[in-house]
Amino acid sequence: MSTIAFVGLGIMGAPMARHLVDAGHEVLGVNRSRAAVDRFVEAGGTDGGSVAEAVANADVVVTMLPDSPDVASVALGQDGIYANARRGTLHVDCSTIRPDVARQLAEEGARAGVAVVDAPVSGGEAGAKEAALSIMVGGADDDVAAARPVLEKVGKTVVHVGPAGAGQTVKAANQLIVAGTLELVAEAIVFLEAHGVSTEAALEVLGGGLAGSTVLARKGAAMVAREFAPGFRIALHHKDMGIVTAAAREAGVAIPLGAHVAGLVAALHAQGHGDLDHGALLRIVEQLSGRAEEG
Repeated sequence: MSTIAFVGLGIMGAPMARHLVDAGHEVLGVNRSRAAVDRFVEAGGTDGGSVAEAVANADVVVTMLPDSPDVASVALGQDGIYANARRGTLHVDCSTIRPDVARQLAEEGARAGVAVVDAPVSGGEAGAKEAALSIMVGGADDDVAAARPVLEKVGKTVVHVGPAGAGQTVKAANQLIVAGTLELVAEAIVFLEAHGVSTEAALEVLGGGLAGSTVLARKGAAMVAREFAPGFRIALHHKDMGIVTAAAREAGVAIPLGAHVAGLVAALHAQGHGDLDHGALLRIVEQLSGRAEEG
């Protein structure tokens, strides 16, 4: 079993790290807040201390952090991964970041003798808890092969999609589809309610037909109940839609519907709802329909 330094024990990272512990790995947990590390230790993990301390003793380093600057800050610099990891260490970044940053990290890692793969995940908190994530992996063939035994302990679908940065490009497409689908589910729910239809019955039959999707199955009932405890926060999807729109602009690709949904996500974020689940797009539809509850 490998010794794994796991940096980022948040909503997604904590259950992923626990699965690796359950698989028999020694997992050194690192997190900005102490409470998350304490919970991880209680679950059988090891306190990794600082990033520099944890990676110095690791065969594999996994990062699960919110944004590109967060990953860059723990990978680069005197106290970062590449300055302190042993040559031959594998860095698996499961964060969702810009594809160009993923390519830069692969180049910087190679100079330090660290193999880097970008392996962003999809499936939300439920997928992380169930070890059922879909993982899109970018990197060299041998490096992806080395990462696969670790990734298969936290995900159900692990696919090598291309060279460094390709995983992040596919994840951007994933976030585009998820945001668009959430918006349409939100619109459908408000539409059904306006006509007095049983939303529970409607979602059951819609889920069994062509309109069915993982988004509808996992988010529909909570959206109807207006339960927006975060499985994936609006703030993070707002960041991801920025990645999508920037990458599309760079490639000269039009995403008219995606750009519109990005604007709706941005509006919800600007209203101060960044900590709600992305299913809270329902609130924007209610506002535009004049059906928002007062207060």
